[in-house]
Amino acid sequence: MEEYSIVVEGLCKRLGDFQLNNISFKVPKGRIVGFIGENGAGKSTTINLILDELRKDSGHIEIFGESNSDFSIKNDIGVVFDECNFHEVFTAQDIGKIFAGVFNAWDENLYQQYLRKFQLPLKKAIGSFSRGMKMKLSIICALSHHPKLLILDEATTGLDPIVRDEILDLFLDFIQDEGHSIFFSSHIISDIQKIADYVILIHKGQIIFEEQKDNLIYNYGTIKCGKELFNTVSPDDYIIHRETKLSMECLVRDKDAARKIYKNMLVDNATLEDIMLFYIKGDAQ
Repeated sequence: MEEYSIVVEGLCKRLGDFQLNNISFKVPKGRIVGFIGENGAGKSTTINLILDELRKDSGHIEIFGESNSDFSIKNDIGVVFDECNFHEVFTAQDIGKIFAGVFNAWDENLYQQYLRKFQLPLKKAIGSFSRGMKMKLSIICALSHHPKLLILDEATTGLDPIVRDEILDLFLDFIQDEGHSIFFSSHIISDIQKIADYVILIHKGQIIFEEQKDNLIYNYGTIKCGKELFNTVSPDDYIIHRETKLSMECLVRDKDAARKIYKNMLVDNATLEDIMLFYIKGDAQ
């Protein structure tokens, strides 16, 4: 039995001036992997390549140990993009009938349970739904054919905090089955920090890191000090630094060790967003 739901190795793709440059990563079974990076970093391109919606220039992609172009795996994947693509004249009832003809494992009873749980009307035109209702419907449809893998591209973007919280809880329920996995791209770093087991940062078409989330948020930290004092910080003790108008800041892998060495400096905890911004806006040594 394969250990990974997704394996990406040496993936390259050029689109105009943008290039996805030899990226590799894995999505373990039974885990939620958050995929973060700035706009234009390559998140959606990577997802479209995984889904075989784009043709790769080179590299290898496997899903459940099979080539991602193998049609037999499609029933085991649920996909949600940042926009609901259902025709607005359709109702949720219409969508259920359509998907029953698309997926062999479509579970109408489960679909109806989700509709009731999230208070979505069965016979109301989707065009009258709020954005939150449309996204809930998209996610419900992705779950109602019993997929093993969810691939989510900005599925919580633009939703209010209450709706986002409901949806994140749904993802956590889905992952309780250890055979299930989620690959979750989002601009909302707090969502990734809340539910992800692993985090992958992509920047300008390159993978910057692939790490356990707990290691990032419990071990990483930031040193903040004046510019003169910063000259006393050994380059061996930090990953990357950045200059503000008033001070210098640097990112460290071990905040406890930094506190012992630099007792006269402020060593703070680092959020996942802090870490991402350091890599994107900081200066490498």
